[in-house]
Amino acid sequence: MKIDLSGKTALVTASTGGIGFAIAKGLAESGAAVVLNGRSDASLTKAGEKLRSAVPSAQWRGIAADLGDAAGAQKLLGELPPVDILVNNAGIFEPQDFFDADDDVWERHWQTNVMSGVRLSRALLPDMVKRCWGRVVFISSESARNIPADMVHYGVSKTAQLAIARGLAKRVAGTGVTVNSVLPGPTLSDGFAEMMKDEMAKTGKTLEQIGKEFVMAHRASSVIQRAATVDEVANMVVYVSSPQASATSGAALRVDGGVVDDIV
Repeated sequence: MKIDLSGKTALVTASTGGIGFAIAKGLAESGAAVVLNGRSDASLTKAGEKLRSAVPSAQWRGIAADLGDAAGAQKLLGELPPVDILVNNAGIFEPQDFFDADDDVWERHWQTNVMSGVRLSRALLPDMVKRCWGRVVFISSESARNIPADMVHYGVSKTAQLAIARGLAKRVAGTGVTVNSVLPGPTLSDGFAEMMKDEMAKTGKTLEQIGKEFVMAHRASSVIQRAATVDEVANMVVYVSSPQASATSGAALRVDGGVVDDIV
């Protein structure tokens, strides 16, 4: 299967590192022009240089905007070219017990994880419908179906993404536009590496080793029995963004290594 996204423009939010950058790289490798998004011009410059090094032919531009509020979303939308593929990857997580998580914690997660995608989808979907082609992908999490006891607020925000994606898929039914969710599980992302840096320094273990131990300790139902790579997650997103995925819409596609223990 050869995925060719030449002539398409993709916006990947929160794409200066981790899963977001891997998705942007995968889309660029398939020929799409990519709009990178991060909170600062410095992070975008660094990500752009990294993208050009990995994909010399990449067409890209960067737009600095913090999507944690409506003003940031409006800034991003005001600088965007027409977009064919929207990947709603912006998200935060903060382990905190339910009884300690105040309204501010819930509001931060809701605004970034949920409303950022709502605002961008609301603004960009109508033009996709007019052009009779488009792809919207929400980067959710296996935590949407396997709510973590130490991050109920996070799990709720990720479940909300599934509902939004399914509802939007039905709203644009028959137009040539698809809307889907991708659900990563434990992944060797930049955030995971940052979280585990002290453990790596103390033990001398690699990130992959620590990732495997984490999975076996905290996600023992995993079928692959290791953490996924960011590229493995990106591969699913690139596919579902492609013309080849035209019959997939309203789906919740898991890249969780089989952590969620069911057959659907």
